[in-house]
Amino acid sequence: MTDEESSYDEDITIFSPQGRLYQVEYARETVRKGATTVGIKFDEGILFIALKNDFSKTIESISMEKIFQVDNHIACTYCGLSADARQLIDYLMEEIQINKIWYDEEITIKILVENLCAYINLFSRYQSVRPFGVVMFIGGIDINGACLFTTDPSGSFIEYGAICEGMNNDTVTKYLEKNYKKNLNVEKVIILGLNAIKKATNKKITPEKLEIGIIEKNKTFKKLNQDEIKKFLKSLI
Repeated sequence: MTDEESSYDEDITIFSPQGRLYQVEYARETVRKGATTVGIKFDEGILFIALKNDFSKTIESISMEKIFQVDNHIACTYCGLSADARQLIDYLMEEIQINKIWYDEEITIKILVENLCAYINLFSRYQSVRPFGVVMFIGGIDINGACLFTTDPSGSFIEYGAICEGMNNDTVTKYLEKNYKKNLNVEKVIILGLNAIKKATNKKITPEKLEIGIIEKNKTFKKLNQDEIKKFLKSLI
């Protein structure tokens, strides 16, 4: 970075002559270094798989939660800073409750994501704040069917059929682009997701390092336990 460019690095609200906001780019870099996270939309449902970073044997792995149910029909996960993610998860849950109080109905996932991203965008526009160093995956079932969105530290969002963020996401994304199909059932989509996660690491994947959440139409949100994950790991190619 040149001396001229570094001067724009100090203020989040000033664009460089190249049209860049460096603090937002640094937030994206935090996401790139995060643990690999995958979201996949399948026939009448959404799958989230989060790979946990290597941790000390003295840490209880169950405490490293990455997938959350935020409403009866919506779940989410994240890639990046966990503290930032928890603040945004709290915001999601508040928006859901406000919508229920005002309109007495479930919020659509797209409107929820729009509200969240408007909030995220504020942190790239004002002094004395920094962008959130996290990407949120938000998915579930609403009147429009199964929906899967991801946010960006800038406050933008995109809807996906399958998406990966975190370390080695380019390799995982290429695998998903080659093998993803919209009409997969829940068992096949779990195998697809696990094979994709496998592409992101050279280390052996164990149930303790994985978290898998599923939200399906007319079913309650479910997280697979370690025995269930172990059975699927045995099916990997």
